[in-house]
Order: sequence, then C-alpha cells, then structure tokens
Amino acid sequence: MSADQEQRTIRCLVAKVGLDGHDRGAHVIARAFRDAGFEVIYSGLHRAPEEIVQAAVQEDVDVLGISILSGAHNTLVPKVIEGLKEYDAFDDTLVLVGGIIPDEDKDELLEMGVAEVFGPGTPMEETVEFVEEHAPER
Repeated sequence: MSADQEQRTIRCLVAKVGLDGHDRGAHVIARAFRDAGFEVIYSGLHRAPEEIVQAAVQEDVDVLGISILSGAHNTLVPKVIEGLKEYDAFDDTLVLVGGIIPDEDKDELLEMGVAEVFGPGTPMEETVEFVEEHAPER
C-alpha cells in the first residue's frame, strides 16, 4: 500500500454472469485486485444477473467487475445495472466489464453506465489503476 492510498479498503465483486463457463480471466483479475490490496469477492460461475446484484448489495461493494466472454453482454449487463438501480446501489458502485466485447457494443455499455470496458490483453496495472482512481468515495 502506498502512503497516498486511502486507509479504506476498496471492496470488489468479480462476477461471472450467465452461462459463460470460462473463469480463468476472472481468477487472474481477482488475484491482481487482491495483490493491489483490494478486498475481493468472487461470485463463482453461472450466476444470474439477480444473484450478482444481490451479492453486490449485500457485500456493499465499491466495484463490480463483470467478466463475460459468452457474447451475452448486451442482455446481461443491462439487467445487472437495472438491478443495482432498483436497490439504489448503482450510483455508488463502479461497474466494469471485462472480456470479449465488440467495439460497436462497447459504446452502448458505456452509455448505460458501465465505467469502463477492458478487453483481452489489457495490462493488469491499467485495470488496478482505473479502480484506484475511480472507486466511489464513501
């Protein structure tokens, strides 16, 4: 932990939503976030959007990282965002999406409130720095 980093630990939920069975990337992200000093909860595979929302709200996370490789991001991410809004948790949750997202879909995700979309090969340091700089103040 650097001297200028706040004392409060950033709480992150790394989530696999839908039927996507690939979780190596989610584990790599979770490990990188832990190494950066974040508190990390991992959802496990095959979670419904409602389950992800429930976990994010119950764990009072600052950051929700959705890992999605199945191509169902246009269906699943809006459901997660709607759920967070229903619980009044959207405004104080930094929503990130990682995975294989076509460029034409990236803008749509950003417009609906995703803070950033990280594609394959994004350096871990870049993702960690983004979280450190953008995690909501509490």
